[in-house]
Amino acid sequence: MVDITHKVSSLRKAIATAVLKVSKQETIDAVNNKTVPKGDVFEFSRAAGLLAIKKTSDVIPDCHPLPVEYAAIKHSIDGLAINISVEVHTIYRTGVEVEAMHGAAITALTIYDMLKPIDKGIEISTIKLEGKKGGKSDFDSGGMDNLRCAVVVCSDSVSAGEKQDIAGKAVMSILKKQQLETSFYTVIPDEFTEIQTIAKQLSDDGYNLLVFTGGTGLSPRDVTPEAVEPMFDREIPGIMEAARNYGQERTPYAMLSRGVAGFIKNTLVLTLPGSTRGAEETMNALFPYILHIFRVAEGMRHTND
Repeated sequence: MVDITHKVSSLRKAIATAVLKVSKQETIDAVNNKTVPKGDVFEFSRAAGLLAIKKTSDVIPDCHPLPVEYAAIKHSIDGLAINISVEVHTIYRTGVEVEAMHGAAITALTIYDMLKPIDKGIEISTIKLEGKKGGKSDFDSGGMDNLRCAVVVCSDSVSAGEKQDIAGKAVMSILKKQQLETSFYTVIPDEFTEIQTIAKQLSDDGYNLLVFTGGTGLSPRDVTPEAVEPMFDREIPGIMEAARNYGQERTPYAMLSRGVAGFIKNTLVLTLPGSTRGAEETMNALFPYILHIFRVAEGMRHTND
């Protein structure tokens, strides 16, 4: 199975359809009049489809077990065709496309089984995904590749050459996956004034995104939040609330991170943990969703123009 532990839970929806064709009008009449010997075709097939949705991971090996929060199966008749529509919702880390298609397939097969004694010319002609919502692709960074990004590593040991920087490079790697290039990168010691100086410099230089990594913990030298927070023109508490919530699901130590986020003029500033794992998890929690901030800002500028 694919590892989905790094993904963020979100509301995900999928709609799938199937088409079953019969060979004669008498079959359709029997369905409508509920005179099929095996019973009510629509009610039996709906029940079978709902069970199939819930049991998808039991029969398709790479599908993850997930909570089905909503499922609906609808039938309609068009001439000699019975159209089946299946909608599934979940709040989880992966989507429900296969669940919806599995539900459509089993609904159609159940109808086939119920009608085959009275019609030997039945066929299932189409099973397909009509649409899905809520996955990471809905929040891609398309059109955001012009953002100017900077990464600053706050670490006494790295700046002194005693250790190699891994966390900062991991941050840049994740930015690159979002089609965002890091045009400024540096390492500085955990010094209050140096942190403030470089934050002001990069904001004055017009950088859109500034990511600090390091100095958000509880050691005496961890001063990044204290240095950065007073500089905010507008703080955004929800950003780091989301990051800590994401981290807390993976390690209880996430609650100890004191990261903050907000705008210094037009520069969005994020303060990440100094550990590679902590920095990566924070980036995974926030991207690409956080880029919506820049779309809103862009829209506001166009409106004002």
